[in-house]
Amino acid sequence: MKPYLTGHYTPHVDEVTAHDLLVEGHLPPELSGRLIRNGHNPKPGVTPTHWFKGSGMVHGIRLRDGRAEWYRNRWVRTPALEGAPYMTEKGPDLTASTAGTHVIEHAGRLLALCESNLPFELTPELETVGAYDFDGKLTNVMTAHPKQDPVYGDLHFFSSSPFPPYLTYHVASDKGELIHSEEVPGASASLKHDFAITERYVVFVEGTVTFDHSETSGIPYAWKDEQPARIGVVPRGKGGAAAVRWFDIEPGSMLHAANAYEDDRGRVVLEGPTVDRDGFHTSWNWWVGAPGRGAVPNSRSYNRQWVIDLAAGKLRERVVDDLVVEFPTINDDMVGQEHRYQYAISFPDDRGAGNFGVVKYDRATGTRQIRNAGDGRLPSEAVFVPADGSTSEDEGYLLTVLSDLHADASQLLVLDATDVRADPVATVHLPRRVVAGIHGSWVADRS
Repeated sequence: MKPYLTGHYTPHVDEVTAHDLLVEGHLPPELSGRLIRNGHNPKPGVTPTHWFKGSGMVHGIRLRDGRAEWYRNRWVRTPALEGAPYMTEKGPDLTASTAGTHVIEHAGRLLALCESNLPFELTPELETVGAYDFDGKLTNVMTAHPKQDPVYGDLHFFSSSPFPPYLTYHVASDKGELIHSEEVPGASASLKHDFAITERYVVFVEGTVTFDHSETSGIPYAWKDEQPARIGVVPRGKGGAAAVRWFDIEPGSMLHAANAYEDDRGRVVLEGPTVDRDGFHTSWNWWVGAPGRGAVPNSRSYNRQWVIDLAAGKLRERVVDDLVVEFPTINDDMVGQEHRYQYAISFPDDRGAGNFGVVKYDRATGTRQIRNAGDGRLPSEAVFVPADGSTSEDEGYLLTVLSDLHADASQLLVLDATDVRADPVATVHLPRRVVAGIHGSWVADRS
């Protein structure tokens, strides 16, 4: 049995809707909106060749007025859900998407994302509307990790391809109109899953994992020692891509960026978990169900920091912490700015020793807090929601869905982001154990 079809990752076989969920504790009044999560959930009888090839299923929890009004799960109904191939006689079908990596809202549209396809629009109740191409202006794919500027509201994203053009940078206005698209010169076929923005720059990462047509899992990428690892820094604004500057970094692969910013010396600082060669191979073997895999999907992933001095043309990098983590998040009001607090999910070691947990880093003091999830329990990516009238960066709540194998149940935990070790502010009991997913978003109600 493939590891991504067992345990916390056992797929659901149906879609359900439940109302008036049991709440322990007190749901803060500012939690008025929907927590929406995405992940891979192949249909019954389907065994994908790679974890990431499983069809996307979104899960939503509706909170309002101190109540948990509903939970529902829905497959994203793309052509791929019904078996349509990605590659056709006319080339790739950009609508044949798993749509299972992330889900965001921008300019009033709820979009399910997968980096090799067009986004798919969903209704507020998670029903599928269809593929969305920004009124015909987006003619290639969209990353699963766009960044919304917290000041201006515009959405920054990119298209990555194993064939030229390898990297195209896009910007959509706060109204949802695609207003800027520009190829980034000098890019390669290296896997580019995530990126970051600062006040003045866009930061791309090319790791040592790159296109490999011989890979048989359906995800045509592999570790290649000959692939240079680099960071590209692009000035924001039209024409900026032509001024890209590339900086060599140590071999590795970064799936997710925590954040980037410009420090008081004008240097660009980027942080995110990375894996080395052994970590990548051990993780990949779990993702495809091959021998030589660890007990969990993420191995040897340590938070790393790069400091890029543009004036001097130099880069410095270091491993920040020795804890295996992934799914870094921050208070989204700090995107592109220097942040003090950073959150992540910690993982057991390759043998499965230890527990999963929710981690809070204080970058000013260099300390961390860990909320141990407990045996057989896996928390989802921790999504930050600011408290009403908050005056400090960490004043708010972390929302995480806990999968409990022993109880065969799940709860939505509302944690105090100022102290993740404290008892939950509230616990919402869900009608079923929710399959472990990938990424999600808090979609607040519009006032």
